[in-house]
Amino acid sequence: MPIVYIDQTSGVDASGNGSVDQPYQSLAFALFSTPTAEAETTQYQIRKDADASYDAPTQSATKKAKKDAQGLEKKRLKAQAEERELKEKAEKRERRLQESKKIVLTEDPSLPKPVKSKIVKLESFREQRVRVSGWVHRRRDQQEITFIVLRDGTGYLQAVLTGNANKTYDAVTLQLEASVELTGMLKAVPEGQRAPGGHELVVDYWRVLGAAPGAEEAFTNRLNEQSDPSILADLRHLVLRGETASSVLRLRAALLSAFRQSYADSDLLEVTPPCMVQTQVEGGATLFKFDYYGQPAFLTQSSQLYLETCLPSLGDVFCIQESFRAENSHTRRHLSEYTHLEAELAFITFDDLMTHIEAIICETVDKLLVNPATAALIKTLNPHFKAPSRPFMRMSYASAIAWLNEHKIQRPAEDTDGNVITKKDEETGKDEPVMVDHEIGDDIAEAAERQMTDIIASPIFLYGFPAELKAFYMQKMPKKEGEQGPVYTESCDLLMPGVGEIVGGSMRIADMEELLAAYKREGIDPAPYYWFTDQRKYGTCQHGGYGLGVERFLAWLANRFTVRECSLYPRWPGRATP
Repeated sequence: MPIVYIDQTSGVDASGNGSVDQPYQSLAFALFSTPTAEAETTQYQIRKDADASYDAPTQSATKKAKKDAQGLEKKRLKAQAEERELKEKAEKRERRLQESKKIVLTEDPSLPKPVKSKIVKLESFREQRVRVSGWVHRRRDQQEITFIVLRDGTGYLQAVLTGNANKTYDAVTLQLEASVELTGMLKAVPEGQRAPGGHELVVDYWRVLGAAPGAEEAFTNRLNEQSDPSILADLRHLVLRGETASSVLRLRAALLSAFRQSYADSDLLEVTPPCMVQTQVEGGATLFKFDYYGQPAFLTQSSQLYLETCLPSLGDVFCIQESFRAENSHTRRHLSEYTHLEAELAFITFDDLMTHIEAIICETVDKLLVNPATAALIKTLNPHFKAPSRPFMRMSYASAIAWLNEHKIQRPAEDTDGNVITKKDEETGKDEPVMVDHEIGDDIAEAAERQMTDIIASPIFLYGFPAELKAFYMQKMPKKEGEQGPVYTESCDLLMPGVGEIVGGSMRIADMEELLAAYKREGIDPAPYYWFTDQRKYGTCQHGGYGLGVERFLAWLANRFTVRECSLYPRWPGRATP
């Protein structure tokens, strides 16, 4: 009579054999592993650990173990069935592969000659034979039919493969992201059914132009929604093929076009300033420096100074240019390279400047919303978007400091060197920043700005910042008689809900002596700025301008969590690939 041993502590079910040397761990597995023919004659000896002696299991323990053993048997049978099913599917696929190699698809010369078209232009070719090329965006097999969603960059098209078109080797092995050419009759989908564009292509001939791999190298194995952000950054070239990423970039293109149209409507001329410069605009600490044929040079922080030189000859001007900031910031609204939309206007007041910024933004948004294609993109990306109402709120810097304190929004305290002061939290034991109220002279931080815009929930112009917080070229506000406190500037930041600052602007110093004094105060050598100073020498005028961060604006418009989603290939500290 066979004896099976179970040690509930040191036994192992998977690799045990029921002997004294290799006992099972559970009675259920011991019962499950006993051949049916030996079930009645086998004795079971069980113990809790090596210090206890073996004994027969209790009746209740045996009853429970039998029930658990039945569960194990069901799992075994299920696993066998699944294995059998997989084997049958593999055999069926192999037969289909072998049979598919015998089928050669040829284009029927008796059919009407197809019209070659981009997907976006297909609607006018319904009930005609067309030829379309693109990438396999989705694929779905249904019995003897394969549905393909094709993408060509202009839109999406549903295509149907049936008959021999669905039996070729290429059809059997087709993978996502393969590039193909499809030919067939374009038909409107029946009422009640849906497809991109309201039609589908019934394919009679097709061919693979560029295959895509399967298995481990399959597109969905390299990239999916759960991929780590660093992998998404490395595979940005593949991320762009997704519907969301491509929609953001499509909206970006429409946004720039709409901005250009708004500027044309306001008689501003587009110019193209240089990106390689030998002067600074926003401070030397954030300049990317490089050797320019033996001379020191920088990547531009802003095209503002060059735009000012255009005013006397070209009138009001704007540019859409890359700007660069060597700022080691990893926040979700900072980039090392970004698209900078800048404009400069002559013969205006500070009030005119803010009114102009507001008008350009609202007119541009209106243009996007009146266009059905771009309105649909915005609706998809940001379903709850509403055009901002005018006029925008205007709040002075001093009033903003008071508002923050009234709403208990504090800032981290800093020592004289600008380091954050911390103290140990009694509960967590961690060093936490000491929070204090805002004061006049503070540079309002991003976190405070975002809290302000989230509470107010509408665009806000903050204006009148202290001179020590702003660039050397900004026009100062005249002090009223007897007024104390810091000198303020005719400067403004436009804050948007969810993003914070998207525009920074100011009136510029118009007087040459005042500008020379500003150079001296900032320790700037005026010699390299001779061409900028000359603007005050040869017919100066009151003028102002601003810079708008396109990626930030797009993040607001499309409700993106980070500006990194709003750039084709974003650059931030540590990231310059691909």
